[in-house]
Amino acid sequence: MPSRPARPRRALSRPRLRTAFLGAAACMAVLAPAATGTAAGTAADTASGGADDPVLQRQIDRLVSESGGPPGVIAVLRSDSRTRVLRAGVSDLATGRAPRAVDHMRIASTAKAFSGAVALSLVGLGDLDLDDALRERLPRLPAAWGSVTLRQLLNHTSGLPDYTSDAEFLAVVTADPRHHFDSRRLLDYVADEPLRFTPGSRYAYSNSDNIAVALMAEAVTRTPYERLLGELVYRPLGLRDTSLPQGYRMPKPYLHGYDMSDPASPEDISEVLSASGVWASGGIVSTPADMTRFVRGYAGGALYGNSVLREQRRWIAGASEPAGPGGNSAGLGIFRYTTRCGVVLGHTGNFPGYTQLVAATPDGRRSLTFSVTRQINASVDPARLERLRAVQENFVCSLLRTPR
Repeated sequence: MPSRPARPRRALSRPRLRTAFLGAAACMAVLAPAATGTAAGTAADTASGGADDPVLQRQIDRLVSESGGPPGVIAVLRSDSRTRVLRAGVSDLATGRAPRAVDHMRIASTAKAFSGAVALSLVGLGDLDLDDALRERLPRLPAAWGSVTLRQLLNHTSGLPDYTSDAEFLAVVTADPRHHFDSRRLLDYVADEPLRFTPGSRYAYSNSDNIAVALMAEAVTRTPYERLLGELVYRPLGLRDTSLPQGYRMPKPYLHGYDMSDPASPEDISEVLSASGVWASGGIVSTPADMTRFVRGYAGGALYGNSVLREQRRWIAGASEPAGPGGNSAGLGIFRYTTRCGVVLGHTGNFPGYTQLVAATPDGRRSLTFSVTRQINASVDPARLERLRAVQENFVCSLLRTPR
């Protein structure tokens, strides 16, 4: 049974919305866990235990039992044909149901890896080139942005101003969190602004980058981005429960995401915001099971050839938002996480009610999907974020030690 019900949804404040859309990462905290451990779920949740599982289980139990922690955590570790599912807390405070690998969730900025997958697949097909510039593919965008290339968008060295920081955009979301945006016009909010720096000169994470990536893919193929996802990513990797919605509704069953600003009175905010306002930058809904399939194929290079893979893995200094486990460096639509036990490739993300990590070994044979049902934000609680990263690193180490 859940420890306490969630209070009714209320409007998010401007500071909380700013934090949410910037994809920084806010603290985790807790309720007494209503359900913990690797309790039985559906067939997709079937797990074979590992030697490290009791230790890892205690760590995620602690995450959901500390004051202010997330109501739920689920982690899926897979190596070849072996799958381990660890979970703590609940997926829904109203029912006390345990998290499951087939539950839908907002994947936040890990959606940027999907736009990377689409763009790099088109590069592999010869439809796009990494040196294609905005002035060539998207001439309607400001001329001052024209020299920005696809490569710079994918590794966040473009200098594009971030539309999610724009005062007008934030005012619209604050007034009506479920406002339906024209996703293909999101960059209009910053169209009157210059580049923040000379393209390619430094790294700066920006939600605008992946909106531009999706628009470039649409321009060159004359195909909606949602359809490109299906043809170039979902179908080849066997994703059955992944979609890019425009509204705020979540498909059932789903992991409920919570605002834990007041730990004594958690608020269910799973459906508080419209996905249309983040689109290719963070609007995708998926499941832990599908994200496991995705990151194994994406990190392992299953969607394109070795020449594209080499370009994708030209690493530069830069961290994902929030930072992933270990040392972070940025590639094209992917990050390298160098832990004390070895390297994995993937992406992180956060959105109101959710924080995500997906990672896999460079050959794609071992993977970790780690999801919590509260946003983790470094600007709000950096110490708690560091504790989360330490737990994630321990999970990576267990993954890398697991026999294939």
